[in-house]
Amino acid sequence: MEGYGLDKVHEANLKVMDEVDRICRKYKIKYLMDAGTLLGAVRHKGFIPWDDDIDIAFTRDNYRAFMKVAERELPPSMKLLDYRTFHGGKGFYDFTPRILYLPSKKHEDGAEMDFYDGSLNHLWVDVFILDELPDRKGTACAVRFLHKVLYGLAMGHRYHVDYSKYGWKERIMIGSLAAVGKITPLPAVFFLQERLAVRFNGKKNLCYYYSNYQPDYLYVTVGRSWCREISELEFEGRNYMAPANPDGVLKAIYGDYWKLPPEEKRVPSHSSMEIQIYE
Repeated sequence: MEGYGLDKVHEANLKVMDEVDRICRKYKIKYLMDAGTLLGAVRHKGFIPWDDDIDIAFTRDNYRAFMKVAERELPPSMKLLDYRTFHGGKGFYDFTPRILYLPSKKHEDGAEMDFYDGSLNHLWVDVFILDELPDRKGTACAVRFLHKVLYGLAMGHRYHVDYSKYGWKERIMIGSLAAVGKITPLPAVFFLQERLAVRFNGKKNLCYYYSNYQPDYLYVTVGRSWCREISELEFEGRNYMAPANPDGVLKAIYGDYWKLPPEEKRVPSHSSMEIQIYE
């Protein structure tokens, strides 16, 4: 067992990413480096030095193609995690599928990890989904609002809701939605979330949005042409797929993405203990 060290964490993350890249090239599926991983590729030609995970995105058609083949293609050390399966289909964490690196541990064992079947206790690659955003501004606002409502309902099925990071108005709204969500069957929420996400696909709208981002990032809008076509960027000595316009995507997510965060925030953010690698 290897103890905490971001070099080892990055090596493990690269093993997963190399498999994703191999599978996608084999089946001619387009993926995109996203969020912090895309930022790392552009700014550092690899990992952001303090980052401890990898983010990728697919357009909906490419996501479905990947999901059909990933489970049988991934090696035994990795697992495709369906967000709908936690706690026998009765537990919610978020709407993000993940690819887990099983010989790893990043949280102490406990009731919350047990509730999520131990699946959140590993390093992973986040899988985000790009769907078409309707061109009409009012309709686009309504879509984003409904996604937030559905997320709030789903939070009623979380192990625990941490209200400390919200203002009082948000606490009232989230608490009310979560209370209603507790008596709403979670599969119904999952069904409605996906129906809403795909509602405007195939309409040749000008923009995409990340339909399974956290609610506070649902505002991110990217040009259709930026993500339908791909480029390749260097990442830790490899070439991975990226948006055709990485600058546009990064500005949409981060604004001035060349500006480094304060030094005290340059720390890993996805673990609560020293990450362990068992290989």
